[in-house]
Amino acid sequence: MLQLPVTTCKTIGKRVILIYFCSTMGLENDIQQATFKTEQQKALVNLIYTYHWSTEKLRAIFDNEDITMQQFNILRILRGAGKPISTLQIRQRMLDKMSDTSRIVDRLISKELVHKNICSTDKRLVDVNITTKGKAVLKKLDAYETQMNGLLQNLSNDEMKTLNQLLDKIRVEKTG
Repeated sequence: MLQLPVTTCKTIGKRVILIYFCSTMGLENDIQQATFKTEQQKALVNLIYTYHWSTEKLRAIFDNEDITMQQFNILRILRGAGKPISTLQIRQRMLDKMSDTSRIVDRLISKELVHKNICSTDKRLVDVNITTKGKAVLKKLDAYETQMNGLLQNLSNDEMKTLNQLLDKIRVEKTG
């Protein structure tokens, strides 16, 4: 149901200012929590909420090709590498560092999207390579790029640059 903005009037000096509150936007409305202890708490909750919101949107796209986000991530890593790489190298490049890379690779093998061989330089390692079928799945998913990028459609290019800078800044570990 569409909710129209709520307006209120505020007098500042001799001026009356109309203030619009959109009752359909905002974390408070989305999770039905009126207040937060601190802005830091709200920002962290907002970050987590937005992560899960975007994950659900992406999951719906990946379901079209019957793969998970982690499987998609591995396929993209392999396509980008342009050559076979070890499961250790894949794990280092994964977005989700807690993923069980070997198990995910085994599932991709069963779907015939990747294959693995014993590493020619180190017999203890296994090299993984994307198959033609795996590349075809990624090509199909490339058609959804506009839809995936559309998750950020409410941000201008400058806002996206700022968001990227802020997200990078969050991950900088302070020492001392």
